[in-house]
Amino acid sequence: MSTRFAIALPAGYVAAHALAFHGRDANGPAERVDGMRIRKAILLDGVPTLLDLTLHAEHADCAVDADGPVGARARAALVNMLGLAIDPAPFTAMVAGDALFAPLVRRHPGLRVIQAATVFEALTWAVIGQQINLAFAIALRRSFIELAGRPHASGMWCYPEAADVARLEADQLGSRKFSRAKAETLLRLARLAADGDLDLERLLDEQGAAGAAERLLAIKGIGPWTVNYALLRGYGYPDCSLHGDVAVRNAIGRLLGGADAPRPDLREAEAFLQAYRPQRTMAAAYCWASLGDPID
Repeated sequence: MSTRFAIALPAGYVAAHALAFHGRDANGPAERVDGMRIRKAILLDGVPTLLDLTLHAEHADCAVDADGPVGARARAALVNMLGLAIDPAPFTAMVAGDALFAPLVRRHPGLRVIQAATVFEALTWAVIGQQINLAFAIALRRSFIELAGRPHASGMWCYPEAADVARLEADQLGSRKFSRAKAETLLRLARLAADGDLDLERLLDEQGAAGAAERLLAIKGIGPWTVNYALLRGYGYPDCSLHGDVAVRNAIGRLLGGADAPRPDLREAEAFLQAYRPQRTMAAAYCWASLGDPID
């Protein structure tokens, strides 16, 4: 089944952010970026689904091609992929007079937090990326999709859902260079979700950010950084504290003291970000963006 519709884009929308995020693996089996077009294959409620976006100045043309009934989650996944869940305007207004962030806002107009299509994708990507460099994380993610995903009629390979991952064994992941701890965390998370003990899609709405964080932290192998990354990339929560992220801490050091400034420790970074509540997610996004800027 297929359906087509358009999603309006806000004024000043910068397509490059979505294109870069979804195109980070040029050889990825589940995502393809070609010019202004993004295609993503993913399992939604057990149905192999292809999400197809073409970005224009004021809207995105969207097509959903499913190997079965088109579910309601497809539109929400597309909104996430476009980075429309978090409105950056409150943070922009908050920092209008801020000596550190106001120049960053001017330097990076239209910055948005692009999300994963689903909460499960965001969480599994966060676990995969724990304590390894980006290139290795992307390679592991590719293997994860190939092991647990399923094909779409288009020939693309779908990012898996919890039930697909739950059927794997740790040794299968280990054979593809996953550490034992990482493999067991992914399987533990997937089996909780597949068995219905952990409803990821409703978790934030039902328990709030604090309750969701507590529930996820109770899962062995998931720590504060993974939880905050999942809140950011999965739920589009506007007040995530990414003080545990090394890149964010590097950026804070550069913003405060220049290129040679020491990186703040966890407590110092957390205290710095506290000043930007309840919009710490956008503060982290601008910290990441600032790492590519020259030091004034």
